[in-house]
Amino acid sequence: MQLVRFRLPGDERALSGTLADGTIRSGEEEFPLDGVRLLAPCLPTKIVCVGRNYAAHAEEMGGEVPAEPLLFFKPSSAVIGPEDEIALPAGAEVHHEGELAVVIGTRCRKVSADRADDVILGYTCINDVTNRTAQAWEKNWVRAKGFDTSAPLGPWIVPREAIDGPFHVSLRVNGEVRQEGWTSSMIFPIGRLIETISAIMTLEPGDVIATGTPSGVGVLAPGDVVEVSIDGIGTLRNLVRS
Repeated sequence: MQLVRFRLPGDERALSGTLADGTIRSGEEEFPLDGVRLLAPCLPTKIVCVGRNYAAHAEEMGGEVPAEPLLFFKPSSAVIGPEDEIALPAGAEVHHEGELAVVIGTRCRKVSADRADDVILGYTCINDVTNRTAQAWEKNWVRAKGFDTSAPLGPWIVPREAIDGPFHVSLRVNGEVRQEGWTSSMIFPIGRLIETISAIMTLEPGDVIATGTPSGVGVLAPGDVVEVSIDGIGTLRNLVRS
């Protein structure tokens, strides 16, 4: 079972439901998956991202492995759903970063690592699209990480009870594998991330923690098709435009 948000043809309302065997159930109604438009599966008040959480990615970016989780934000306005278009900022070098996203299920604060599972709704895919041109000079990464369409999310949420890690994360551009890694290689595991983040801020239902990207980040160009896949969860597919 997956948790989905969707629209029906000709209807601008966002509906929610559960997906199983190619059929979405919403209330008393059922819809075939191929007859709806999937939306981002949640509406986070914030996306808390983790930088350099894989040693190989820290090395490829020329940075040291952090002693504590390196945190930054993406705003909710950056979120797009599956099949939506990533719009590249003019004149910028923009990179893909495929990641596991943890979706929070209950309002929480000061959660210990050993209780982290209690506050997780489930898991989905995220692409931490990054403006490297801005990141090269901007210390707080607002332009680098927060521009519109920089947080593709989806295609759905797999509930925590239905799946267990470690997770295999991969990213393809035009069918070519660019990134691959296992979440077991993360420097700071999910429990530690939730403990660290919830110690300093309240997490709300639907908030997203982007857990960091494996090595292999690279340039996106207009016309590209970029796909983030996580075994047992699904594939987030987006088009790229200028």
